[in-house]
Amino acid sequence: MCGIFGVTLTPASPFTDTDIETTVRDLFRLSESRGKEAAGIAVQSPDRIRVYKEAVTASALMRTDAYRGLLRDALAATRPSTGENGSAGNGSGRGPLAVVGHSRLVTNGAQGRHENNQPVIADATVAVHNGIIVNDADLWGRHTDLCRKADVDTEVLLALLERHQRETGSWTQAARRAFEEIEGTASVAILFKDHNVLLLATNNGSLYYCANRERSALFFASERDMLMRLAEKRQLRGHIQDADILQLRSNTALLVSLDALQLERFALDADDAPDRTGIVTNGIHRQIENLPPAYDADSRHITRIVATPRARTSASDAVIHELVEAGIAQVPELERCSRCVLTRAMPFIEFDDNGVCNFCRNYRKIEHHGPEALADHVERFRRTDGLPDALLSLSGGRDSTYSLHYFKSVLGLNVLTYTYDWGMVTDIARRNIARLCGKLGVEHILVSADINRKREYIRMNVNAWLKRPDLGTVPLFMAGDKQFFYHANRLRKQLNIPLTIFSMNPMERTEFKAGFCGVTRGGSHDRFYGLTNWNKVKIAWHYGKQYLLNPAYINRSLVDTVGAYFSYYVIPHDYLQFFEYVPWDEETINRTLIDEYGWETASDTKSTWRIGDGTAAFYNYIYYVGAGFTENDTFRSNQIREGVLDRETALENVRRENRPRMDTLHWYCDTIGIDLEHALRTINAMPKWWAKFT
Repeated sequence: MCGIFGVTLTPASPFTDTDIETTVRDLFRLSESRGKEAAGIAVQSPDRIRVYKEAVTASALMRTDAYRGLLRDALAATRPSTGENGSAGNGSGRGPLAVVGHSRLVTNGAQGRHENNQPVIADATVAVHNGIIVNDADLWGRHTDLCRKADVDTEVLLALLERHQRETGSWTQAARRAFEEIEGTASVAILFKDHNVLLLATNNGSLYYCANRERSALFFASERDMLMRLAEKRQLRGHIQDADILQLRSNTALLVSLDALQLERFALDADDAPDRTGIVTNGIHRQIENLPPAYDADSRHITRIVATPRARTSASDAVIHELVEAGIAQVPELERCSRCVLTRAMPFIEFDDNGVCNFCRNYRKIEHHGPEALADHVERFRRTDGLPDALLSLSGGRDSTYSLHYFKSVLGLNVLTYTYDWGMVTDIARRNIARLCGKLGVEHILVSADINRKREYIRMNVNAWLKRPDLGTVPLFMAGDKQFFYHANRLRKQLNIPLTIFSMNPMERTEFKAGFCGVTRGGSHDRFYGLTNWNKVKIAWHYGKQYLLNPAYINRSLVDTVGAYFSYYVIPHDYLQFFEYVPWDEETINRTLIDEYGWETASDTKSTWRIGDGTAAFYNYIYYVGAGFTENDTFRSNQIREGVLDRETALENVRRENRPRMDTLHWYCDTIGIDLEHALRTINAMPKWWAKFT
């Protein structure tokens, strides 16, 4: 999920100190797109490994004196110590040097604790890790003799690696055994205290490397495009070309000798492969020096620490529980359609003499093209050069993860997955992404927003909404994620991938969100983002009016909101929609994901829908208390119309699923920094849409 990168240089390297500093800086900046919540670097010189990390962005870290001093000292330590008058700008004759770096999107272990940030230090190794090991708790419980010092999942991989090395005497066999035990995704770069080698390893292919033409320097990064852009930089122009960039395929490792840049690949999933590494210490005994952080939690320069749940007492929980129960108790049992489960409060609904709503009367069943048509369609996009056939948008929800299973396991398509993490992607979604990508060996590109800023924007808009509640502007809370369309288009063009796959379930259509703005789309199956130009204007007009009535909306999030509108409604959306071909089947999807991949579900709901979206519990509480229904009602009604669910079961599901998700409500408010008690009191007191229909 994060960005890792590095540079190794042999004594024969032609690069100057300035070249090296510039290259590391460029790689840091390129990797920052994958995580902005913490950053760190480890530099190995002949006598020591220096580690420096901070809970700040990579850009902020590189502005510190500590960072500049670390690089300067390490470069000086690689120069000859024989009294030669070598200038700081002359790279010839230096000792071997290795630099590994990390730009972090926080998953396991809050970045407020120094030990959780990367690089992670163990007894004999220093590593950077991209991915999530989802069974780390089980591994610690299984290996009770291992010593845990932090919360980050990377630590268990290093502990296993060092343990297996002591048992086998081989780092190669140790890597194989360690990767065999972990579940999830891991792309790592590991430095060794007593060996002049660098180990690169990945179980899902999210690692690329290239050597210069002189074979005296090696560069690696999490994405091919990062190295392609690096090759265009002045200091490296002519030294590396696009054709030199190679992918370290899934379940593959590369051992790099730092003295002579000898590269040895080996398989991580082949236990019977011979061990040809022959690593010996050669009398090397480095120190590992962990520099103290230069920032403290109160520094105005530090990025806001990812929120952790506030201290909750039985008294505070009781107040929240009482408010939630009071809110839902207000909602009357509204008249429902006799065929589906929509209530009379649904915008633009009309019942005939038989109590059947116009949405049922006008509904046209989804016409699927069929699995055979899908197989025929994707066949034209298969490539023979080993590059990805398609880019698949992967949110971590059940539909996109199931589509990854289908395209990879059923159709055998070489897919590259992509996630836009805007700060409301839940930890469950991130772990489920890791489960699928790790097991299927699929490369995953994560584009990380400035999560702290995005969460600030959400907080501003929620607080503005609470000043003057309006059901039509609730989607403003989710505006920050709509740029995933923009980034999908950008990556597709950047990586020259002709096919983009989305997996939106057409039965999840929620017309009421536009309906509260005075817009109706009827029962047609145009895509989610398919509105007429006039309806787009009407939605913009409703929002504009609310902004004038409530100036609190006019805040720093405005540009981001406008960008979301254009991403959703204006830019091209020429994607293959998976569920236009294959019928959506809830039982098949849940059974496949849970049984075959150990897919994780939420603790506060039995449903598997929306558990990857941290916003859903909050806005559905608003819709239920304010309007008398939620998106669960529209979803289950569409299932009835499709003939895949009977009305009695749908009613039972809706009544259960409309219960507030308490854990997620707490997480949402803690994460964006609003007071849940105040929010609940305001929502409970808001004017009720359903009151018109009682």
